[in-house]
Amino acid sequence: MGISADPPAKQKKFVEKQGFQYPMLCDESHHMLKVYGAWGLKKLMGREYMGIRRITYVVDEQGKIEHVFDVMNTKSHAKDVIRVLKAG
Repeated sequence: MGISADPPAKQKKFVEKQGFQYPMLCDESHHMLKVYGAWGLKKLMGREYMGIRRITYVVDEQGKIEHVFDVMNTKSHAKDVIRVLKAG
């Protein structure tokens, strides 16, 4: 599942456009994003701002976090996740 800070209407439009096949949650208050360490200070071209850090958590059936991808290569990320799932 994914989590976004966008309002539901904007997120629904994005999900439909991208054809996502998994649930997306809205967290406009950033509460859950903060709990999971996914909301924080970011830097871009010398500018600092608060925003979503792209993090992937692999969670088992009991809800235990088994693996964290907090730095990712966008070109290989899906393959990296599949590799961890198969190994697990």
